[in-house]
Amino acid sequence: MNDARPTFRFLRPEVLAKIASLELLARTVVEGFLAGLHRSPRTGFSMDFAEYRPYMPGDDLRYLDWKVLARTDRTYIKKFRGDTNTRVYVLLDVSASMTYRWAPQAISRSPGDPGRLPPAIEKREYACYLAASLAYLATRQNDAVGLITFDRGIVDSIPARLRPGQLHRILSALERMKPGGISAISEALRRIAERLRRRSLVVLLSDLYEPPETLGPALRLLRAHGQDLIVFQILDESEVEFPFTEAARFVDIETGEDVPVAPEALRASYREAVRRHLDEIEGFCRAHGIGYQRMFTTQPLDEALFAYLGRRARWP
Repeated sequence: MNDARPTFRFLRPEVLAKIASLELLARTVVEGFLAGLHRSPRTGFSMDFAEYRPYMPGDDLRYLDWKVLARTDRTYIKKFRGDTNTRVYVLLDVSASMTYRWAPQAISRSPGDPGRLPPAIEKREYACYLAASLAYLATRQNDAVGLITFDRGIVDSIPARLRPGQLHRILSALERMKPGGISAISEALRRIAERLRRRSLVVLLSDLYEPPETLGPALRLLRAHGQDLIVFQILDESEVEFPFTEAARFVDIETGEDVPVAPEALRASYREAVRRHLDEIEGFCRAHGIGYQRMFTTQPLDEALFAYLGRRARWP
């Protein structure tokens, strides 16, 4: 069995951005995802079909989806239940840093660094697409789903409900969402943890620009009430690769502070600092039973949905 990824792919995020309706976008992503798991989103799905989950040793092979295995080299079990009865909360970072988007056509790559990163959308847009897709998928599985947006505090909150119109409420909130201000992720998560007293599956969408020593305790607090937590760290590839070549003044999106930068002199140390930051956050999550997935704004959303369903399948 090789390590090849599934052959199906959604439309690229920048193409999805052309779809005017967020509900249509979410439906396109989720039904495309389910079609990738099964040749048709309608064929073979009984009224009691709940979800796929990764195969685990000891599972009954009668429920292994051999078609998925043949197409993707991944082993998935089909689960059938009448009602999944899960409470899902999507926590969406809307702080100003999430509005970042690199426009590669405006920057030339150095001769020794050929190629260019593909065009991206804002991290906030990407997170919004992911939030909408997760809400749509949760609703399809008869899960109660809610949404909380935040920057330095809670900006908007829709309690998790399983009732008609809930998906529309969430999508409407996402569509009218405006960029927030300065981020204080740990403080916002502490306030959110105070609200989420009932056990839930919590999905955090953020660029996580905060030192691990302050972010970690907030994540632990969110887990302290029995929440199952999965973190999607959403980044623009240029934030990691630092492809800039010409000296310029770099401006902090949130504070407005600007500093002169000579990219060639800083690239190596910058990349090392970013790598260390990302590794520390991922390592903390793994060590504390928190699901973690790093996502770039150029990636189709199937990897996020796979990670979500894998975590969802382990939630009792």
